[in-house]
Amino acid sequence: MTTRHLYLARHGAADAFGELTGTGRRQASLLGERLAGIPVDAVWHSPLPRAAASAHELARHLPDVPVAEAAELVDHVPYVPSAAETPPSWAGFFDGYDDTEAASGHRLAEALVARFAKAPGTTEGARPGTHDVLVTHACQIAWLVRHALDAPPSRWLGLNSANAALTVIEYRDGLPPTIVMFNDMSHLPPDLRWTGFPAEGVRP
Repeated sequence: MTTRHLYLARHGAADAFGELTGTGRRQASLLGERLAGIPVDAVWHSPLPRAAASAHELARHLPDVPVAEAAELVDHVPYVPSAAETPPSWAGFFDGYDDTEAASGHRLAEALVARFAKAPGTTEGARPGTHDVLVTHACQIAWLVRHALDAPPSRWLGLNSANAALTVIEYRDGLPPTIVMFNDMSHLPPDLRWTGFPAEGVRP
């Protein structure tokens, strides 16, 4: 039985223009150090600059591992819930998403699952497993975790990932996916965890 090991990481901290910051580079580099002991086959990243820069930064610790863009990893809303599915505090978040935009986002989310959320299959060689790193965004990680749990589509809401945190999902033929870890930041020192959240004692 072959296994696909999927290592999901949100990009490092970015500025208001979506560019990776110095802090984000440090986060991505530390994630790369953590992944260096894994036989990574490929690093895939979102087309957006903060994810692409994070992928190339962490890949410095993974010699000879190919780094490539995957359109399915771009930041998007994977599923716009109905009014009945939407918690009151989230209602305003979806203002402005018309049916066409919502359908487009959901098609992209389904393409993400179809491409990456599956066992590697026997046609990809006799190796016992594949190891793919996906550098993407919080919504896409939430969608893949929701899919692995076979939870209702709206349950991607409320699953957040910190910058450069690591989530691992394993896929085997004939078995449900296994979530090995979620939002793990043990490779980051305390001052690099939860970037983007207000400091302790400071109200947003």
